[in-house]
Amino acid sequence: MSNSIAYPVFRTPDPDAALSVARQLVEFGVRPYSEVSVEAEVPTLAEVGRLRDALPEAWFRSDTAPFGTGVEPDLARSVRAGELPDDLAGVAEHLPFSVSMLDQPVGSVEAHFAAAVGPHPAEIHWSALEWPPAPERDLRGEYKHAEVTLLLNCDSRELGERAATHLVLVHVRRRNRDGYEERYAQWLAEQFGQQVIGPPQED
Repeated sequence: MSNSIAYPVFRTPDPDAALSVARQLVEFGVRPYSEVSVEAEVPTLAEVGRLRDALPEAWFRSDTAPFGTGVEPDLARSVRAGELPDDLAGVAEHLPFSVSMLDQPVGSVEAHFAAAVGPHPAEIHWSALEWPPAPERDLRGEYKHAEVTLLLNCDSRELGERAATHLVLVHVRRRNRDGYEERYAQWLAEQFGQQVIGPPQED
């Protein structure tokens, strides 16, 4: 079993610039079967209602909602935006919510989601890409762990503490931490005038 390791290569207060750099990396490795998933943490009922209306195809879930109560909506499992009640007061005890759209076609949801999510910690994650080899750098091609992540309003894939900036991460296969991973991430970043700018994040 193998895992990915993700290196930060671009940070900016401009979400449009961050999305642009992330898309450049994605285009470098995109394949017909590549996918994108998005997720955000939503702390208030007002914002749950706003995102329910702005993202009608999204799914909502709460980590604090109990399983097996028979009460609808069953927020312990993901429910579609349209299944949330108009009056959200009855689900207030289960805040915060996560909102997500998983395994979507590349290019189908990213811009709308980034605009809709507002100030909340969020992630746009592209998977099933392919990184080419770079024989001149002794770098092999990568398939399974060729991924890109854009973190909006935060610095961690755990979507924790809010930040005033947005961060682009490039993923490669985690090996034996002998420097190969960072060299590969650095080479990928260099293709677009960027560089590794900090320590990696691991799955």
